[in-house]
Amino acid sequence: MRDMTVTPLRRTDRRPAADPAAEVVERAKRSAAALDRAGRDADAAPSFPRDGVEALHEAGLLTAFAPRESGGAALTKAQRADALMDALRIVGRADLSLGRIFEGHVNALALFDWYGSAAQKAELATRLVEGRVYGVWATEPAPGVRITVDDALEGAKSFATGAGEIDYAIVTAARDETRRLVIAPAKDAPRADVSGWTVRGMRATMSGRYDLSGLAVAPDMLLGGPGDYDLEPRFTGGAWRFAAVQLGGVERILTLMREALNKAAREDPLVRSQFGAAVVAARSAYLWVREAGLRSESEAPDANSFALMTRGVVERAGLDVIELASRAVGTRAFFTGGDLDRFCRDLGLYLRQAAPDHARDRAAAAWLERDCWGAGDELW
Repeated sequence: MRDMTVTPLRRTDRRPAADPAAEVVERAKRSAAALDRAGRDADAAPSFPRDGVEALHEAGLLTAFAPRESGGAALTKAQRADALMDALRIVGRADLSLGRIFEGHVNALALFDWYGSAAQKAELATRLVEGRVYGVWATEPAPGVRITVDDALEGAKSFATGAGEIDYAIVTAARDETRRLVIAPAKDAPRADVSGWTVRGMRATMSGRYDLSGLAVAPDMLLGGPGDYDLEPRFTGGAWRFAAVQLGGVERILTLMREALNKAAREDPLVRSQFGAAVVAARSAYLWVREAGLRSESEAPDANSFALMTRGVVERAGLDVIELASRAVGTRAFFTGGDLDRFCRDLGLYLRQAAPDHARDRAAAAWLERDCWGAGDELW
C-alpha cells in the first residue's frame, strides 16, 4: 500500500512572491542575445536597429518603465532605480547604439509620468502596446525651434537620435521666452536628414537633423507646462541614465578583454595588472552609477551633484578600460568587425557628452558648500 503521508513544504519549497523589478531585469537578460545580434547587423550596415527595437518590445522593456497608468511595472522608487540601472546596463552591454535609443525612450516615459495628463497617459498605453518608440530631442541649430503664433512648429533639431525612425519625439520648443515640451511625430522620412552622421562610433543611432517646420501643435501635443523640462533635480539628475548605458559598454569591453586573453597572457603579471586595473575602474563606476540612480529617482537634495560627478567617473572609467584592453589584447583589438573594436569606438564617441569638466566643477562647488559628512553619513 502506498504511503499517503503528506510531507510539509519547507520554506525553500515555497514559491517566492512575484518581484516586479526582478522580472523586468530577467526579461532584459533573456533578450540580451537577440539585442547583441541586432546590434552587430545594424552597425555593419549601418542602419537603425529595428530588430533590436522589436526585441525590446517583445521583452516588454518598452513598457516596463512607463507610468503605471500606461501599463508600466508597479515599482517603488528604489526598485525602479535598481531595475532601470540593470536594464540600461544590459542593453548597453549588448549594443551601445540601441542602448542610446532605449535610454531616450525611457527618458520620454519619465516626462509622461511627471507631466502627462490622464488622456496623454492613456494614449501612451495604446502606443506602447503597438511597440511605438519615443525619444527626447533638445539639441538644435540656431535660432532653435519655436511655436509660432499660428500654433505650428518652426525650426529643426540636430543630433536627433533615430531621426525618421523612432515613432515620436518629445521636443523642446520656445514660446513666450520659456521652453515647452511638444509630443511630435518623428517618423516622417522626408523631414529627416542623416547624411551628416558620418561617424566611426554609434553609427546605428542614425542621429541626424529633423525639420519640424509647419507641424501643427494641437493642445493634446503639449506635455506639461512652461518650463517643466528644466525643473530640477529632474533635468540634471537624469544624466545618470545615459551613464548607466555607458557603464554597460565599459562592462562589455572588460568581458571582451578577459575572453581575448589566452593562457600565456593570463600568466603574465603585467597583463594581470592591466586586467585588475580595468576591473577596479568598471566596478567603481558601477557603484557611482547605482548611487546616482537611487538619489535621482528619489529626487534627493544632492541628486544633481551625484549625477554630475558620476558622468566624470564613468567617462574616466571608460577611457581607462578602452586603453587597458587595447594594450593587453594588442593588434587583435582593432580588427574591423570585431566586437572589441566596435565597443571601443562606440563608447569612445558616446563618452563625448557636453562640458564634462564643467559638470565635475559644478558638483565639486556644490559639495564645497556643505559639510560632506554632516551629523551622520549623508554624503554616501
